[in-house]
Amino acid sequence: MDKLRDFLKSWPGRILLILCLSPLALLGVESYFGGNVDPNQIAQVGEASVGLSEYQTAVNSRRSEVLEQVEDASLLNEDVLHEQVLKGLIDRTLLEQQAGKLGMTVSDDTINRLLRQEEIFQDAEGNFSNDQFSNFLRQRGMTKNQLFAEFRNQLSLDQLNASIVGTAVYPMQAVSQLIDLQLESRNVWVHRFNWQDYADKVKLSKADIQSYYDANKDTLKSAAMVDLAYIQLSPQTIKVDEVTTEELQQQYEAYKQSISATDERKVSQILFTGKDAKTRADKVKARLNKGEAFAALAKAESDDPSGETGGDIGRFNPSVFGSDADTVQKALEGLSVGDVTAPIKTSFGYQIFTVTEDNGKKVPSLDSMREELTAKAKEYKRQEIYADKVTSINDLAADGFSIEDIAQQENVSLKRIKDYRKVNNKSALPQPAVVKQAFDEFTIQDQAVTSGVEVGNGTVWLQPSNYRPTKTLALANATPRITQILRQQKATALALKDAKALAAGIKTLADISKQSVSFQALGEINRQTTQLTDKERGLAFSQQAADNGVVAIASETEMGATLLVGDRIKTEQQSPLSDMQRAQTASIIRDNLGQDQLQDYLDYLRMVYTVEINESNMANAQGR
Repeated sequence: MDKLRDFLKSWPGRILLILCLSPLALLGVESYFGGNVDPNQIAQVGEASVGLSEYQTAVNSRRSEVLEQVEDASLLNEDVLHEQVLKGLIDRTLLEQQAGKLGMTVSDDTINRLLRQEEIFQDAEGNFSNDQFSNFLRQRGMTKNQLFAEFRNQLSLDQLNASIVGTAVYPMQAVSQLIDLQLESRNVWVHRFNWQDYADKVKLSKADIQSYYDANKDTLKSAAMVDLAYIQLSPQTIKVDEVTTEELQQQYEAYKQSISATDERKVSQILFTGKDAKTRADKVKARLNKGEAFAALAKAESDDPSGETGGDIGRFNPSVFGSDADTVQKALEGLSVGDVTAPIKTSFGYQIFTVTEDNGKKVPSLDSMREELTAKAKEYKRQEIYADKVTSINDLAADGFSIEDIAQQENVSLKRIKDYRKVNNKSALPQPAVVKQAFDEFTIQDQAVTSGVEVGNGTVWLQPSNYRPTKTLALANATPRITQILRQQKATALALKDAKALAAGIKTLADISKQSVSFQALGEINRQTTQLTDKERGLAFSQQAADNGVVAIASETEMGATLLVGDRIKTEQQSPLSDMQRAQTASIIRDNLGQDQLQDYLDYLRMVYTVEINESNMANAQGR
């Protein structure tokens, strides 16, 4: 195992891991190479193609990865997932063809040489072993030619990728300048002009609205909407009855199984039968309490053949006692070696038991775990009822019942959302999986109730109605939106005008207090301050102030306009980064630039190779 682990850390091991275990494409999107490719194509890329089966395998792999990181599956946007996977597969196919065209390949001799150096393929003397190599291939269902072909393909892609990404240049001087910027600080005063305070001063004419409409008609569209009726169910809303003794015992047995606990106690008994069995049992119990030996009394008093061996009946086995098993088990619960039970009435008569040996794992008694087991039993019942209810509602939806009828029959609250949007959804149900179901073509056409959609720790069922597709708005319908846009634009311009007028009169620190508006003193800030917005942080360090003076900067911002006043920018003399950290920073920056260059190169390849997507197969693969 150590050899295998070390091998998987090496370059061929990592490639094999990529190709055989958790197939990932070069750009982080899964792909699979090997086996037969489905003749149905998702995309034609130059002379190569992306097969339907390859695409579906990649989607499933990617989905599994994402769901491992996201607790709520409804947050997964399937459309985006499919789009990213397809792009990754096309990108890889483009790079494969280009690598072949450029003659980037690896010879068999090179692969042979590299594999011979791997310890996993070497015998005890350190020599390459054909037997170990053959076993390795056989375990993975591969031939040598398949392995070599896949290694060669991956290494060719690695060469091309490195040749593009590795050309990114970002000099250390530029890195130092970038780091130094993060060390800058200055004292800042700020005043913000809210555009809404100027809205009443804005005058709009019909001509203004008509002009904006004519110039922006294509962007003035209504949102796709439905009216949504839905019911939502979660385990927390399920009421459960009190836990029974049987249910508690079931949880206890399940707990013992979970810790692999078995009853390894050896037990002895004294059996009393006949009309005077109870009286005799009580007398023997009294003698036991006084210290007489259990084995001796079993030989003298027991009516069972086991008395001859001191009452020994071996390891405790509940099945031996039939319908009395629970009674005997409860009597023995918590007993240690040497402890003796009280006389127990069973179908055999009256019995007294003792534990003579215990080689099993110590298990807490049911009573000591009662509170915990009760909670588990309740939760088990709750989940069971919840699962049954989900199945029942799904069956009703499949049978064509309306959401109102289902809510009434299942005694679940019916909720409604008017104008439920397909995009920019900020309702109580904004999850992508819910939106996708609400706007499903067949659901809208049939006005049907969807099957359950898992949301967080619950399930929701939807019935959309009154579907309104997106369309270009008529002038009358667009006027309220245009009015809002123009009013904000013009009010912002007025706010900026005032900000610039004030800025012109601020040259010194004393000028700040002379203005007609009050400024908030932020004190000394740096580029990482959270007291300013992203845009304001950029403005705050955009201009240097004169010696012994301040600089006033006015600019349009998200809320209207901002007037920032800053004193002289100061830079720390001592950088917190070592030379090694600076080198690492430069490497990260170059990698990022390299990835940008790779994307530019892929855009170029899309012009060189024709890419055609089979929309019909794509729709089928996405379940549309």
